[in-house]
Amino acid sequence: MAGRVQGKVAFITGAARGQGRSHAIRLAQEGADIIAIDLNEDVPGTGSPGATDADLAETVKQVEALDRRILATKADVRDYAAVKKAVDEGVAELGRLDIVSANAGIASLPHLAHEMEEDTWKTMIDINLTGVWHTAKATIPHLIAAGGGALVLTSSAAGLQPYANIAHYVAAKHGVVGLMKTLALELAPHHIRVNSLHPTQVDTPMIQNPATYALFTGRPDSTREEFEPISQEMNALPIPWVDAVDISNALLFLASDEGRYITGVTLPVDAGTLIK
Repeated sequence: MAGRVQGKVAFITGAARGQGRSHAIRLAQEGADIIAIDLNEDVPGTGSPGATDADLAETVKQVEALDRRILATKADVRDYAAVKKAVDEGVAELGRLDIVSANAGIASLPHLAHEMEEDTWKTMIDINLTGVWHTAKATIPHLIAAGGGALVLTSSAAGLQPYANIAHYVAAKHGVVGLMKTLALELAPHHIRVNSLHPTQVDTPMIQNPATYALFTGRPDSTREEFEPISQEMNALPIPWVDAVDISNALLFLASDEGRYITGVTLPVDAGTLIK
């Protein structure tokens, strides 16, 4: 079925690469125009380099190659005013807003909860939880004005079960679930559906980096090939990770009319990691 979101406008955070770029491309393939933001800077303590201006420009190039419109802005989800400005300007240019993907997030180097630095905790919560709230706060008035829409929050398998050494990440991603369920109740009278996505490991720069390899293998010089079988042990299906487009397809389903009566749902795209 082609054109599943034809004529709609989507706002995507963290759109410069990885899942965010994939979301932009997948929704554009199905007829949506895109408003996109990303930080385009390194965030200390994440273990991987941040996206760049060139990354966001590549997202623009790939969406425009699909003959869709896209407005892309450098903005930090920790800065509500910047997020609101990007949303408002995008809606003014493209005419409406129907779909929101609160996708921006960071990973982290491992820390025991009681040994974690204050700044490490704060940065994680500010981006992975408060940034999602900022995204919702900036976009909800436009969704109401459009007569309804879909708000999809990116959580994680770690939003539904615990993992040692990343208490801040687990707390933020669990917090996203609580926010999602509350928003689903508050926004239902406006025909706005709110759901969350819960990926296992995804084949993006967030996990494909030396810091992640070292974390899982215990060796600083380990490789993707050495990381692969260890990552696979997390999943019930015999795969080490899913692809970004797998998350994008779930987003597309929730944002399209196929998911028109689905709200308040935590949707795993996790290769069975939550049942292991």
